[in-house]
Amino acid sequence: MQYTILGILLMILMLLYFRVANHFNIIDKPNERSSHTEITLRGGGIIFWFSSLIYFIQHLENNYFFFIGITLVSLVSFWDDIQSLSNKIRISVHFLAITLIFYDLGVFDIMPVYGIIITYILAIGLINAYNFMDGINGITGLYTLAVMGSLLYVNKNIQFFIDAVFIKYAMIASLVFLFFNYRKKAKCFAGDIGSIAIAFWVIYLVLKLILVTNSVIWLLFLAVYGVDAICTIIHRLYLKQNIFQAHRLHLYQVLSNECKIQHRLVSLYYAITQAGVSVIVVFLYQKVQDLLLFIIIIVPLLLVYTLKFYLLNKSNSKLN
Repeated sequence: MQYTILGILLMILMLLYFRVANHFNIIDKPNERSSHTEITLRGGGIIFWFSSLIYFIQHLENNYFFFIGITLVSLVSFWDDIQSLSNKIRISVHFLAITLIFYDLGVFDIMPVYGIIITYILAIGLINAYNFMDGINGITGLYTLAVMGSLLYVNKNIQFFIDAVFIKYAMIASLVFLFFNYRKKAKCFAGDIGSIAIAFWVIYLVLKLILVTNSVIWLLFLAVYGVDAICTIIHRLYLKQNIFQAHRLHLYQVLSNECKIQHRLVSLYYAITQAGVSVIVVFLYQKVQDLLLFIIIIVPLLLVYTLKFYLLNKSNSKLN
């Protein structure tokens, strides 16, 4: 009943947001680098902040730093959705928000300086990678369900590390968002506020699990996004492009635009692939060394990613 009520409440809040977005013209206009072709409401991912707010109200005693952090990244992201901000402002706020959860989780007390620096880079990088990957209908919602479902399974069956309700609230928000987004013609897009807010939520959970288990293999719960984002950044740097500008070089974009595969199918492929990776990670946890497990997962994903170059060459050949 608790989750049914939450779902209904979030649905109502989403519908109210649509009225606000319509009134203030908060929209996403497609350009030549977009994967969509129609003007659509932006910022529907505010539902993730609403869900975190409801959880915070119900658990005032132990959720301060996370909620302040997700509020900070949500505010700056929503502002960026309405009026573009400089990268320096966004990254500074991300740094501050990450610092809050580091303090909350005791990172500064248990990690050496070099470990803290690496963790900052990984956390901020993952936030932006999640944002980069949000470009087609359903991908953020479905991928989030795959990640959160994996974390929920680990929390219940392998290592308890957090209140399960906290994970479930993110999953309910994803389902409500998908109701409006996972369509041929989406009612709304997540916007930066959605992709970055839920990325912050995911990073908090993954980091907490890593600290509790003293194992970094849980980063592989983000392996599919990570490989696509990092390899695409390297590709764009090789092409001497500005990595902060819009583009169409992610594998999911090539599949959607050059191969004309339906967006919802591509999103489903990504979620299923990540779910499969997570199953392997859970099955092999403590059975093989962490480094070997990373190799087992990352190498096949890299091989799949190279498919992009074949598809791009094939597409260019047809144009010529």
